[in-house]
Amino acid sequence: MDSGTDEGMGTVEATALNAGFKELLSQFLAHINVERGLAKATVHAYESDLLRYCLWLQSQGFKNLSTVEAQTVEDFVASLQKESARSRARRLASVHEFHRFALAEHEIDADVSQQVKAPKAPQHLPDVLTIDEVAAMLESACPKGDTDPIALRDRALLELMYATGARVSEAVTINREDIDLAGRVVRLMGKGSKQRLVPFGGYAQRAVQAYCEHGRDELQKRSKTKLEMRAIFLNTRGHRLSRQSVWEIVQYTAARAGLSHKVHPHTLRHSFATHLIQGGADVRTVQELLGHASVTTTQIYTHVSPETLKESYVMAHPRAR
Repeated sequence: MDSGTDEGMGTVEATALNAGFKELLSQFLAHINVERGLAKATVHAYESDLLRYCLWLQSQGFKNLSTVEAQTVEDFVASLQKESARSRARRLASVHEFHRFALAEHEIDADVSQQVKAPKAPQHLPDVLTIDEVAAMLESACPKGDTDPIALRDRALLELMYATGARVSEAVTINREDIDLAGRVVRLMGKGSKQRLVPFGGYAQRAVQAYCEHGRDELQKRSKTKLEMRAIFLNTRGHRLSRQSVWEIVQYTAARAGLSHKVHPHTLRHSFATHLIQGGADVRTVQELLGHASVTTTQIYTHVSPETLKESYVMAHPRAR
């Protein structure tokens, strides 16, 4: 996107903006695109949010930001009530950035938006499998004695994801040189291209080794391009495994294990973190292993589960039995 030009905002909505809003928004998009070098998808998200904001302001009779008040911004957020709290928070964050830019460019005298706080999203406990459910799922991926390359791959993939808490995007980008089987450590590429080293245990080590020795070469032979020689996890055509394929593997394997509730790749990550906390790991360690930028994100796993509460109650209360 060539932000900062009319072509950069080549949408029907953009053409409805008056000159004042259109010029300021164009300058802002050029600023975050060229000067700050934000990713194209991020620039597009800002553009979408701020087009909506500016069009709403116009509908309320505003010709520019100079007469906008904090209550105006509050009213805009209230107009988004049908959206999730997360979506509203994202749009408000875009508005904050827009007002800060306008202040820096002397288009307004004060940033009234900073007084408006994002709505709090309701906090949901993550879906977590029990240790027995994880074991059943991993066993169903490749039962003992199964030498099928796909089964070996699926077992290695799921063992490694559960052993490291890897996101699905991290799992599919693992290359052969990223894994040190002898040292039991893997290098994961997280959000923002941040790398981290995560240890893993003997179960994952043996599963990955079995796949590399008896399954991966067979899958690689099926590739006609040889472009995926670095990738550790390959599909049936010898290409790097896709994120969608991992979703299908997880759901198929969970169904084979007889798990009644819906399981997705992130369920393994949630289970990894929860089982570590329950096993006595401190939250800071889990934060590092998960690659969370803030410990606040990790703290959701410290919530006591209803099952643990009930068990503690029965054990401790004199009249619980």
